[in-house]
Amino acid sequence: MLRLSFRSTLLLSFLLIAATLAAAAATGWLGIEAIARAIQDGNRKALALSAAARQLGERTVDLERSARQYLVLGEPALAGRFDATLADALAAIAVLESADPSFAPPASEWRQIGQRIQARVMRTDAEMDREADADFAHLTALSATFASQVDSHLARQNQAVMQALEDERHIVAVQIIGALLLASVLATLSGWWLLRPLGRIEHAIAELGENRLAEPIRIGGPADLRQLGERLDWLRLRLAELEANRNRVLRHVSHELKTPLASLREGVALLADGVLGRLTPEQREVAGILEHSARALQERIEQLLKYNASQFDARTLNLQPTALLPLLREVGGEYQLLTQARDLRLSLTGDAPIVPADVGKLRIAFSNLVANAIAFSPTGGRIEIEVGVTDDKVVIDCRDEGPGIEPAELERIFEPFFQGSRSSPNAGKGSGIGLAIVHEFISAHRGTVRALPGEHGAHFRIELPHA
Repeated sequence: MLRLSFRSTLLLSFLLIAATLAAAAATGWLGIEAIARAIQDGNRKALALSAAARQLGERTVDLERSARQYLVLGEPALAGRFDATLADALAAIAVLESADPSFAPPASEWRQIGQRIQARVMRTDAEMDREADADFAHLTALSATFASQVDSHLARQNQAVMQALEDERHIVAVQIIGALLLASVLATLSGWWLLRPLGRIEHAIAELGENRLAEPIRIGGPADLRQLGERLDWLRLRLAELEANRNRVLRHVSHELKTPLASLREGVALLADGVLGRLTPEQREVAGILEHSARALQERIEQLLKYNASQFDARTLNLQPTALLPLLREVGGEYQLLTQARDLRLSLTGDAPIVPADVGKLRIAFSNLVANAIAFSPTGGRIEIEVGVTDDKVVIDCRDEGPGIEPAELERIFEPFFQGSRSSPNAGKGSGIGLAIVHEFISAHRGTVRALPGEHGAHFRIELPHA
């Protein structure tokens, strides 16, 4: 089986398109060249027929003049002139007769009359002159008939040439249109053959960049692009293996740390309770520091496991038609007691179409976003959630009246365990993974979440596809 590369396919497509257009141009040129030669031959024959018709008319007049002069004067030179004139007239008739079979009847009649006049000229009696008048008048009429027939013949010939030219023009137009259509089909097929695998490669690279490693990568098209697809699939498998190893190591390390950490916390608790003897104030302070550090380390390990679990869960989605507004109302209702305790006003406005989504994961993302807004809002503040539609996306804006985000930290705010430099007295010490989980789950839905700059408070925008 022939396995063409990308460059070979591109070159072959160009050559096929060029050959198609060149064939159409060559065929049109040959047809026009044939018509041009036909026009030249027609013009040459038309000149010959016109000259023959004119010569016949002139020789008919000269023939009558020579005959009458010979009858009056009787000089032999005049008889020779008559014979030469008659020969020229017969030559012109031969030219006309060869051009069109329709000239044969008048040509035969002209010859008979000419021969009869020639025979009569040789006689010298007076009756011959009167008998020749009718013949000469008949010859003149025949010459006029020849001239008329020549004009008709030339008109028919011109009409035939023009019709042939029109037919050839139509044929050339059809050939050009056919060549353009064929070239368009070839270009479309070539573009489909070449661009479709490039689009799949771009999609595959985007999937790898977003850590979606479940689906195999299959690339068709030219041989080198198929080989590139195979390398990308090998890379996918390698990344999946590395990800699995990372998760395995993370679980093992967390398990190995949690066991001695639990023993450490238990021992510190025993020391703090005085089970092993009364502690001095300095020793109690040290025990407090150890207990706080052990608790903080345990929380970090649990946060790390939680974020790792969110990354794993984001790879598989159970998509169902989901109404966003009721879902956001449910999430807001879960924080009703907390907002009332802090005298916060949570408003939800707008509307949105049904979107395909994993309800559980989207609920977690919205819940983390609302929890973040509540944590950083001042007492008596306002949290606004606005839902709208832009083109083929659903836009969800969440604004609060907290300290906001530094412009330089807008991109980093979704990094795991990153906490902004601005803090709120009501927020306490956060884990730094809430917004990271929002980013993971929204990206899994092929959406985006951004922190937008604002003068007062934080402004987060989520965009989800709905078409």
